[in-house]
Amino acid sequence: MIRQCRKSDLDTIFEIINDAAQAYKGMIPEDRWNEPYMPFAELMREIEDGIVFWCLEHQGQLLAVMGIQDRNDVALIRHAYVRTRGQKKGIGTKLLKHLENMTEKPILIGTWAAASWAISFYEKNGYTLVSEEEKNRLLRKYWSIPERQVETSVVLGNQTWRKARHDVLTNG
Repeated sequence: MIRQCRKSDLDTIFEIINDAAQAYKGMIPEDRWNEPYMPFAELMREIEDGIVFWCLEHQGQLLAVMGIQDRNDVALIRHAYVRTRGQKKGIGTKLLKHLENMTEKPILIGTWAAASWAISFYEKNGYTLVSEEEKNRLLRKYWSIPERQVETSVVLGNQTWRKARHDVLTNG
């Protein structure tokens, strides 16, 4: 079952994020790694900044979380994590498709450039990488992240984003 996360889920969201984020350890720049990867106070700040978390629950257990954040003319998919034991079972795809159906806005996703598995996951789900120049512009416009993270990240857009971008370029 996919449902919006509740306040009572906060500890479990924190646990899932930090379990799944272990894949980044040794992959992302050392100066961007934290222990835990996402401190609880940061999770709370992200929620206060408008990220709405959704989860996939199976037999009373939360297996994955994914956030969606409205940023005026786009929606951002944020903090998409599947428990290590639940990975490679289609859980992330189910959650992503659910969030995609929640908006008609173009969707953007940012992730670490070194996270080839995450990039591949999004590409398999119809997202494409934007250019380096566009990535820098988008990360500075829609995300609140340090400059070092901008340097070491990528952005992917869905088909609606590509169409909107094409229309802007074609029609001025």
